[in-house]
Amino acid sequence: MSMNNHLSDKQIQHLYWRVGFGISAIDLKKVRTLSKNQITDRLFTESKSSSTLSIFDKVLEKRPANLSPQERKQLSQLRRKKMNELNVLWFQQLIDTRQTLREKMTLFFHDHFAVRIKMPRANVHLNNIIRKHALGNFGDMLLEVSKSPAMLTFLNNRQNRKNHPNENFAREIMELFTLGRDNIYTETDIKEAARAFTGWNFDKNGTFIFRIKQHDYGSKTVLGKTGNFKGEDIIKILLEEKQTAKYITQKLYTYLVNPIINQNHVEQLSKIFYDSNYNLKTLIRSIIKSDWFYNDENIGAKIKSPIELLIGLSRSFEIKYNDPKTVLYLQKKLNQMLFFPPNVAGWPGGKTWIDNSTLMLRLKLPSILLNGGVIPLIDQKKTENMMAKEQLYKKIKSKVEKKVKTTSNWNIFLSTLGSIDETELTKFILQPELSSTAKRVMAAIDITDTKSFVIGLLSLPEYQLC
Repeated sequence: MSMNNHLSDKQIQHLYWRVGFGISAIDLKKVRTLSKNQITDRLFTESKSSSTLSIFDKVLEKRPANLSPQERKQLSQLRRKKMNELNVLWFQQLIDTRQTLREKMTLFFHDHFAVRIKMPRANVHLNNIIRKHALGNFGDMLLEVSKSPAMLTFLNNRQNRKNHPNENFAREIMELFTLGRDNIYTETDIKEAARAFTGWNFDKNGTFIFRIKQHDYGSKTVLGKTGNFKGEDIIKILLEEKQTAKYITQKLYTYLVNPIINQNHVEQLSKIFYDSNYNLKTLIRSIIKSDWFYNDENIGAKIKSPIELLIGLSRSFEIKYNDPKTVLYLQKKLNQMLFFPPNVAGWPGGKTWIDNSTLMLRLKLPSILLNGGVIPLIDQKKTENMMAKEQLYKKIKSKVEKKVKTTSNWNIFLSTLGSIDETELTKFILQPELSSTAKRVMAAIDITDTKSFVIGLLSLPEYQLC
């Protein structure tokens, strides 16, 4: 296990970006004196409890089938409105939370168990199941997620009945949730497993029910095992496969460590995970207590997801969004709307976060959120026509401010930094080393104008990495 028990500032920041959304200067001062084990313990202690999301409106309980066309339209509008509220509610919780490790893992499994339905009650219920088990047992989470109204609806398992099996859920539980695509299972395994999941449903309160008359009680053979299996048995069979532990470990490795997988590390970790009976806490601890996690090749190796980017900035500067629509607008423009993954496979992530349209917005984001939409103009002293520049500045500013209304707390950010030193500031804000182009850009900004210097750093491509 670990030889070196003391972490540098850079390593602490790396850890906090991976298991959270960065670290403030105040928190960095607090944990700087702690050992790696103490910091790890602290992260788990802070995330011991779980803050559930709740959203309530009696009307949401009505069933569309019992309504008139007019009422159905109103219910549909209300659902849309409540889905937006739910998005903003979780977004705000990600900004405010002290349970960062739990919320970061909830974000990971929100993508792993990707569901896209316009049902606020079902969505909030699923989100809370994931949060509850995010640092617990993967098998327990898998079972509870599989029985949730959100998953039963999204993957059509309510339509899965004896003599009319629907294979959707059986396919995805193998392909996406446990074994991984084309690993071990066959088409026959999917067909047989689908029969085991027949009769799974939920009542009007969203409580899971097993409809005996719709269940296929015949013998089934799945992954070489034969019996009169029910859905729960299939989940047990899938968890008995070491490939499931390996697949989840690989996925978590690319999320917490590096998109390029080190097979040796994954082999060791998946054995630990399997032997712990799928204890997520054990797996995460093993990753962040290892020495290799803090190696240079893993620092700044990941492109921040849009949510990581937005939450990281919002937490650092205590950004307040005066209009909740701004939060939705930015997520949409950056291609990651909470509760709206593109499909059952979730967001592809990695390099797909960056394309021509999103890159420009990502680079401008700090200046939009912190400076009314304007990146500090470099080398202003040499500008002959200051008036024209002033006009342009005002035009851009008003255009952006119409769309994005935020307030940020610069004082808290600046006052916690202590002595402002160019090198220290750069190290604190950016994970990777600066490229020669970035160095040239920063050299042109006046270091005495701290605000401009900070926005300059945040606007570099290097800030897109963590």
